[in-house]
Amino acid sequence: MGKTILDYETAELLDNVNKIRIIDQTQLPGRIECIELETAKQFWDAIYLLQVRGAPAIGVFAGFAIYLLTKETGLPKEDTRENRAENFAALRDAFEKKKDYLNSSRPTAVNLSWALRRMEKVFLSCGENDRLTMREIVERLHEECVAIRDEDVEVCRRIGENGLALVKPGDGLLTHCNAGQLATIRYGTATAPMYLGHERGYNFHIYCDETRPLLQGGRLTAFELSSAGMDVTLECDNMSASLMKTGKVQAVFVGCDRVASNGDAANKIGTSLLALAAKHYGVPFYVCAPTSTIDMSLQTGDEIPIEQRKPEEVTEMWYAKRMAPEGIKVYNPAFDVTDHTLITGIVTEYGVARAPYTESLREIFAKKDAE
Repeated sequence: MGKTILDYETAELLDNVNKIRIIDQTQLPGRIECIELETAKQFWDAIYLLQVRGAPAIGVFAGFAIYLLTKETGLPKEDTRENRAENFAALRDAFEKKKDYLNSSRPTAVNLSWALRRMEKVFLSCGENDRLTMREIVERLHEECVAIRDEDVEVCRRIGENGLALVKPGDGLLTHCNAGQLATIRYGTATAPMYLGHERGYNFHIYCDETRPLLQGGRLTAFELSSAGMDVTLECDNMSASLMKTGKVQAVFVGCDRVASNGDAANKIGTSLLALAAKHYGVPFYVCAPTSTIDMSLQTGDEIPIEQRKPEEVTEMWYAKRMAPEGIKVYNPAFDVTDHTLITGIVTEYGVARAPYTESLREIFAKKDAE
């Protein structure tokens, strides 16, 4: 039996050759192509061009990237306590520049900045320990980026268990964009209940929105879930309300790129329309979010920066010939923000938060701090 997309790592650290291997998701589903990256520009482009994508996967990738870039800065030949202050100052300057550069690639996905800040915290704490050489500091960064990767797998599994408790065998589940294994290291977030349910014989009927303008539902979610052997039906985005009206959908699960402290959630453009339709037809609407994606520093979703993408993604990217008039203006935000009043629950690795989210999300973080 040949390999499927599920047999490949979304992002893999090749430490012995100082590279990161990723699935180039811009080539899916036509072909599965893995590429190896090693420079800061390649790392930046991979995030911006969506060769690696999905908030959790971007976080893991960023951890690998800042570790390799720090490792390759050029460690001093004389790595001793006598010249430590000078060596650390040079390494810190390089670290901060590379961190800021990587962080500029995508503004909405908070896991990018979260992972870089987490790596920075380890780096700076090591700097305070004058017994550590530069090589030992770099090794601590290696340990931390591997920990981020391993934690992602466990977090997604726990989100899957919590989400699975909200549905029953035979349910119809609808999802938007790709919050699957391709957006994480394993299981996904919104798809984690689907993967776990499939393993346990729940026989879900999965509906995937095509998800314009980048077609990540059609190219990625439908591809990976069908590769796993699930019952998958693809639909265009503007068909979801009609589908819900038939009663074939018992729950909606979506991922997110950032959640504000009041429960507003940013996800791929079109999510808010899906939430409005779900509200109208009485279908529970769940946002699956690891706590690393919840930004308690933001009071509302109005504070979430929304990335604007190139107009060519709408006018010509998917067509043999340009399909829109030359010179036409294009509105192409990558994300929209779903109001917390439309969200039934936010599924995290520490349980399901429900309204009022200003209270329940604080309780989620209290559980996390207590663990």
